[in-house]
Amino acid sequence: MAESWRTRLLRWKMNLYPAYRRTGARVEYIAEDRLEARIRLPLTRATRNLHGTIFGGAMYAAVDPLHAVLLAANLGPDYLIWMKRAEVEFRRPGRGVLRATARITPAELDEIRRALETAAKIERRYEIALVDEAGQTVAACALWLHLRRRAPAETPMEQVVFT
Repeated sequence: MAESWRTRLLRWKMNLYPAYRRTGARVEYIAEDRLEARIRLPLTRATRNLHGTIFGGAMYAAVDPLHAVLLAANLGPDYLIWMKRAEVEFRRPGRGVLRATARITPAELDEIRRALETAAKIERRYEIALVDEAGQTVAACALWLHLRRRAPAETPMEQVVFT
């Protein structure tokens, strides 16, 4: 699926956001329906560790916000999404360019909305892998997100336009 001007704008915002920019990663693509995002993490002076491979913290930081951003973009401002916990399994040194793809499905979005009609909060687990140019997994990440509906009295600190 192609990028729309809106998802291109979201991608540019993410890449310019200082905390994400400093990871060394770049969002390369966000699908028009905001159900998929792809990132690229190159081995550079900024991402290199003492051993000349990609720093593990850069690997984790590159994938940290992806599922939360996709969920927020689809669920809208009535929902709060927070990273609750993460696990990273480093399988091999990162040499060269690493890539990762985050995906959510329309069925997941419906399931989340239904679950939050009866529960005050829920947790969802997402997996994402950073792979090298040969397609081998360098790092496998498991991310737990905390989701809840925003209380009527709560106002967002800043309305981010995802549409």
